[in-house]
Amino acid sequence: MNNVVPIALAVMLSATAGTIQAQKPKPGTTKSVAQKFKPPKLTCMLGVHTDSATVVYEEGIQLINLPLRITDDKKNPYSVSSYQLMYKQAGVTEEERGDKTVVIPATRSLVQLFRETPITGIWKKTISEQLKPGDELYFFDIIVKDSQGRFMFAPDLKIRIGK
Repeated sequence: MNNVVPIALAVMLSATAGTIQAQKPKPGTTKSVAQKFKPPKLTCMLGVHTDSATVVYEEGIQLINLPLRITDDKKNPYSVSSYQLMYKQAGVTEEERGDKTVVIPATRSLVQLFRETPITGIWKKTISEQLKPGDELYFFDIIVKDSQGRFMFAPDLKIRIGK
């Protein structure tokens, strides 16, 4: 009776080992895994300008009417799904200090999420009327879609208005 337990245990272990070995895939028959998508290098343009461009006032007014264009290194276009625009206005504030009035440089930032390009409505009107040297247009969180329906981020675009 003492030999029955070890023999039964040995039979169970060998049967389990055989089952485990039978479940291993045979060499050369592994399933192919989908290749990981590597997003292309994208370029964001407004008119002919890319990141950190400085333009004169007149050109800044024209750029407001143009759509954002996103392309990859092969010049394939991407459709813009959404983006945020920050209009950073340069200005000054006056502060009374005793009998003197001191002028202090200041900025004001207005931000809006857009789902269409170019900008329209009150934003277009406001920027057209108030744009001046020292202001900035900053396009960020730009989400685009490729021809296969995949979404990805495009690089930010900053346009400064010079003198």
